[in-house]
Amino acid sequence: MTESDGADLTPCVDRSWPASPLDNDDLLGEILLLLPPLPSSLYRASAVCQHWRRLTTDPQFLCRFRTLHRKDGPPVLGAFLSRGDRVVFRSSILDPPDRIPPKRFDLERCNHHSNVVLDCRHGHVLVYNTLPPRQDIIVCDPITGDQRRLPVPPEFKKFYPVNGAVFCADDAHDHVHGSCHSSPFKVALMSKYVRDNHSPTACVYSSDTGTWGKLISATKPYVGDCAYIHGTLIGNVLYWVSMRDIILQFNLNQQSLSMIEGPPGLDERCRDQIVKAEDGGVGLAQLSKYSIQMWQMKVNCEGVPMWLFWKIVDMHNILGISPHVKRNRGRLLGYDEDSNVIFLYMHGSVYMVKLKSMQFNKLYEGAYHINYHPFKSFCAPGEIAHP
Repeated sequence: MTESDGADLTPCVDRSWPASPLDNDDLLGEILLLLPPLPSSLYRASAVCQHWRRLTTDPQFLCRFRTLHRKDGPPVLGAFLSRGDRVVFRSSILDPPDRIPPKRFDLERCNHHSNVVLDCRHGHVLVYNTLPPRQDIIVCDPITGDQRRLPVPPEFKKFYPVNGAVFCADDAHDHVHGSCHSSPFKVALMSKYVRDNHSPTACVYSSDTGTWGKLISATKPYVGDCAYIHGTLIGNVLYWVSMRDIILQFNLNQQSLSMIEGPPGLDERCRDQIVKAEDGGVGLAQLSKYSIQMWQMKVNCEGVPMWLFWKIVDMHNILGISPHVKRNRGRLLGYDEDSNVIFLYMHGSVYMVKLKSMQFNKLYEGAYHINYHPFKSFCAPGEIAHP
């Protein structure tokens, strides 16, 4: 055919737009995996469109997301504490839009009796109902709103002052703590009031069997105060700092409870806390006036624990408090071993301090509460139960 025939010889051009890289699920997934593990990250991404929401709620994607952020772990969303007979949640740790409204984590069903928060770990809150004759343990999942009541062992009903710990029992190598909603868990209780001779005694509950194990007692009595102390889990050992230079050590693998001597000056409540040392071992933070003395525990050739001085940190310089300001006594309020952050009260304010970098956040000014139990969890779209 020729031009004279009137035919258009212009080549046919495909004018359709090229596919966007974000239309590729694999590529989009890799991009979304790089979001920080803060509450607003996946929620905002899920609000873009149905396609993104489907991806950000996919169980396989969420598993990869949590695995990628395993090293730093889930964020500290806030802290649970006891106020009178109620369990309350303080959410001032994160800034908007990542701050969770306290009402979202209102443990309403835990607030009908005389309750004490014993522990927070691996996405669960451990609450003790101290009101006889019921006296039960409540394991709460604030994310899903689930609560499980456990009867207290009869031996622990003699007197209610106890220490407790809750922890995930999923030992799979690829399990990431922070999304343990359906995982098996264990609860450990410890009190010196179970035996007539006041020797500390512990007992462990397993959700796998639904039963409490046998009583495990130390070999000698203890005369100091060891009730409602914030515990630390390092490896498979729980530690509670008590008074009179004594630290209670509960080995979960060996099922043994023992007492070890602490460093000098371990004699005042709310000023000492077992922490994780730089090598992953056992350390101790000791608040002395306006500095924190750090110790490391080592075991000598005879198997006897020894405390070595590690370092001293001037908190006035770290927190930027003028030395001329009137000084009030400080307090150590709580600790999270996974993120290695400590809660500190000093000069009328509560701070959260990262022990490795000594970076801090000033949470609020005002009165403090004895025990702060940091709550950490990943947040996926649609997971948090509405009040």
